Amino acid sequence: MKLPRQFFQPLAIGAPSPLRELPIRLERMIHFVPPHVEKMRAKVPELVRQVDVVLGNLEDAIPVEAKEAARKGFIEMGRSVDFGQTGLWTRINALNSPWALDDIIEIVGTIGNKLDVIMLPKVDGPWDIHYLDQLLAQLEARHKIAKPILIHAILETAQGVNNVEAIASASPRMHGMSLGPADLAASRAMKTTRVGGGHPEYKVLADAAGEGPRAAYQQDLWHYTVGRMVDACAAAGIKPFYGPFGDFSDAAACETQFRNAFLMGCLGAWSLHPSQIAIAKAVFAPDPAEVAFARKILEAMPDGAGAVMIDGKMQDDATWKQAKVLMDLAKLVAAKDPDMAAKYAL
Repeated sequence: MKLPRQFFQPLAIGAPSPLRELPIRLERMIHFVPPHVEKMRAKVPELVRQVDVVLGNLEDAIPVEAKEAARKGFIEMGRSVDFGQTGLWTRINALNSPWALDDIIEIVGTIGNKLDVIMLPKVDGPWDIHYLDQLLAQLEARHKIAKPILIHAILETAQGVNNVEAIASASPRMHGMSLGPADLAASRAMKTTRVGGGHPEYKVLADAAGEGPRAAYQQDLWHYTVGRMVDACAAAGIKPFYGPFGDFSDAAACETQFRNAFLMGCLGAWSLHPSQIAIAKAVFAPDPAEVAFARKILEAMPDGAGAVMIDGKMQDDATWKQAKVLMDLAKLVAAKDPDMAAKYAL
């Protein structure tokens, strides 16, 4: 365990000092790109203008025979594209794979100064974060990287869920955490082949009443885990995200899953298909009517003290804090999206 005085010290001589506060950035969608496919890489300059984060995926969904090509493609993409204010991330292969070490060494050594975040899959505990933390510090020092590369953990194993609080606070490099429902389902031996979303057989029945059919209500398989992840991230001062939704043909179900995550505290989700970009933009931005009401609260209680009645509802310190969360997010969205800025009157 690092003592408080040492927590924010660089882990290698010459490495940049860890950040004490995470950068304030809009990250409504983390858009996945397969870097080994040349025609997909060619679309990245246009994607940069549409999304908040571009992620070069090196792990699941990349065939074994294409792993090295994906790494080289991501490096080429990072070198050739001006990402501006759009985040550049990569999801490396799992630490127990034969590709992870080369992923880290080659990417940091070539485009480390452009890379914002490394997404680490299948994190079981803080030890995985500590390993990557130390290695990144050594590589940053060797290659004179100016700012620390952050770590984003994927919560996709039962052991990871069991250690979620320790993972969230393992390093000042921690950017946030995403739910990985498919691998987590396999780790738990859950009986579903769906990638995110609900399941029609996970339900409760209404009480029996007479001879007619009983009403059934589908439940959320991921509610418990998202709640634990959001609490762990909030306590550690890092960012929670929903992960993938695999059924590209069901936009309504994708929107519902994203919205559930947004309401519970997640800041964004993964977009695996272009159709999910617009869904994430719509969901992970506060409703204009909610923003207008939040503005009323903040204007009526500038310092958050006391209590007032607004539109027949009592507002106090707790609702002032809720209003500030909505307004701060609205300002971030408005700074990037002129249409939303007009709707928010910002």
